[in-house]
Amino acid sequence: MVDVAAVDETFKRLQSHKGVLGIIVINADGIAVRTTFDNDLTVQYAALVSHFTVKARSAVKKLDGENDLRFLRIRSKKHEIMIAPEFEKSHEYYLVVVQDPSQGTL
Repeated sequence: MVDVAAVDETFKRLQSHKGVLGIIVINADGIAVRTTFDNDLTVQYAALVSHFTVKARSAVKKLDGENDLRFLRIRSKKHEIMIAPEFEKSHEYYLVVVQDPSQGTL
């Protein structure tokens, strides 16, 4: 079970960083359970990021069966997407932070 107070504190801390555009917590089924984005953008990010993370985790495991994906960072011209699949101990949720890299980095 996720500690709601800890999630709230994490959201506040991350939102205070310059350049952060949004934060999403996604469950293992690819469904957003908490977000700062509007519904359409949340659904889009949740679906794509969750699929991408599963593929990346699979690639890491295939390369080394004793290894696991801990953090994923994707940077484009406009955005940087940071994914923490080990956001909490049970590994049932992903933390996703989207930021504008021209305004600052975490």
